[in-house]
Amino acid sequence: MAAEAKYSIAREVGRGSYGVVYEAVVNQTGKKVAVKRMHCNVPENVELALQEFWALQSIQRQHENVIQLEECILQNGQAFQPISHRYRKSDSHLLLIETCLKGRRCMDPKSACFLWFVMEFCDGGNMNEYLLSRSPDARLNNSFMRQLSSAVAFLHRNQIVHRDLKSDNILISHSCGSPVVKVADFGLSKVCQGKGNVNQHRFSSACGSNFYMAPEVWEGHYTAKADIFALGIIFWAMVERITFRDGDTEKELLGTYICQGKELIPLGEALLENPNMKLQIPLKNKKSMPDDLCKLLRDMLAFNPKERLDAFQLEVRIRQISYGRKRQRSVS
Repeated sequence: MAAEAKYSIAREVGRGSYGVVYEAVVNQTGKKVAVKRMHCNVPENVELALQEFWALQSIQRQHENVIQLEECILQNGQAFQPISHRYRKSDSHLLLIETCLKGRRCMDPKSACFLWFVMEFCDGGNMNEYLLSRSPDARLNNSFMRQLSSAVAFLHRNQIVHRDLKSDNILISHSCGSPVVKVADFGLSKVCQGKGNVNQHRFSSACGSNFYMAPEVWEGHYTAKADIFALGIIFWAMVERITFRDGDTEKELLGTYICQGKELIPLGEALLENPNMKLQIPLKNKKSMPDDLCKLLRDMLAFNPKERLDAFQLEVRIRQISYGRKRQRSVS
């Protein structure tokens, strides 16, 4: 199979240490897709690629707020082989692919070995760019919070912990008219084994983006509830338009933090240093959010994971809040 014959690359839309994302077209239908190419020449890249693949292929049914994987293609030199779950390959075949990738990286790190992820195309960019280019809108915020709560509950029901939720990893699609959020970038995700409660699984690898990491992630022992803390950071920043400037990229990003002099401290790290710290919610204006939303955010950002909502409780609570249900008075 030749990927060039099936897809035509239109333009590059994103680049990072993980690889490159392109906008592409399916030649036979003209349908737009997003194509992420990950070079499997170093161990870190192989792990990121495989984590994303295992997470996306493990989902038995699709959710409208989780990015949809069309297919995954293994490139070995000039040969292209589809390995997507849509081809119903057995787990033993997928394990063989994993072994092959890990073996190649050791034998010939300069070889042309790539994983290509072909996914649905989102025309609205990421949530961070989308919201910061628009005036605050309580009803839109409410819609996004409901959609994201539903997506994370779906992932947790399917034993998938994202571990890197942030506004840059949430995409926006207008394919159905109204903006729809899509949780994406599963490179740091973890698929838990077994069918028990996902919140019973323990993780020790501290990973994610500092400003969205829960206190227990900084310590290196945490559960799926770390995803809820990250969502709490996103929701709070989205409602009040709290931003910081990323030191590496100089991009303005949605996210909450604690100020210590001129230094910005991630909220999770600050809570780890002072577990009794009372969060000032709302931060900017008391009229910016109702009491039930303030209470919800505090329950999502609780220092003790046992006191924090899980994804299934959040999915119910988010539908009960008054915020965004009626026209909100604009706040300057």
